Amino acid sequence: MTLLCDAAAWRGLDRAALTRAYDNTGAVADSAERLAGWRARSAALRAARPETLDLAYGPRPRNRIDRFACGVKGAPLLAFIHGGYWLRNAKEDFACMAEGPLALGLDVALIGYTLAPEARLTQIAREIRAALGTLRAHDAAAGLGRRTLVVSGWSAGGHLAALASGWPEVDAGLAISGIFDLAPVRATALDDTLHLSEDEVASLSPIRHVAESIVPLVVAYGARELPELQRQSRDYHAVRLSAGRPSLPMALADHDHFSILDALIAPDGALARAAADLARG
Repeated sequence: MTLLCDAAAWRGLDRAALTRAYDNTGAVADSAERLAGWRARSAALRAARPETLDLAYGPRPRNRIDRFACGVKGAPLLAFIHGGYWLRNAKEDFACMAEGPLALGLDVALIGYTLAPEARLTQIAREIRAALGTLRAHDAAAGLGRRTLVVSGWSAGGHLAALASGWPEVDAGLAISGIFDLAPVRATALDDTLHLSEDEVASLSPIRHVAESIVPLVVAYGARELPELQRQSRDYHAVRLSAGRPSLPMALADHDHFSILDALIAPDGALARAAADLARG
């Protein structure tokens, strides 16, 4: 399928320029401070709710899920996948992303996963699917039946959420500032750690598998993000739309790659509201 917008433009960049085009941390001056703030806020939330942390879904140390309940039995579930280009950060750093959805009547699960280079991206994707399967099995054991499950993620987590939108465990998706075509990433310095194969680019790029993703999906990004990140989201939405897949673009004005998550943390934020709307159809 032909990509719309300017998808071929990245091929004219050398490796150094393309690496800069995907350097979200370098592009946002206060990115370290924001991460530190999320970690502190998340630590407080986890300390206040220790009873449902670290549900195991696999044998590896990071194969764990933190769960937070809104207090309404059978509430829809939002499963959030953290970012960090598949090679850094942890679920523990992002617990505060549950605050907005919890206030809007959603239960929230934070999924951890093994990082590269310990795991290839193929294995990471398998872990996410195993985690979603575990959440479904846990609900069944608790007598909750099949409640609505919305998968979300930011940055690399947005990529994984988009992949997951094609799996039967998922009812809707919210992909935030994601990577939907892995081909440019393979041409950056990130690949020194990721070691993406041609087969992985083909099989794990959501933009190449829109036919499998039939559930509603919100594709969100910041209007102040790097041009390549904005392009990735615009192209992915355009290809979904041309394939007749339910897709809603959401460009958040005045937000960069990091500040965009303020709109998920806040109960009145656009992303928190989008998650609630998806959860309730």
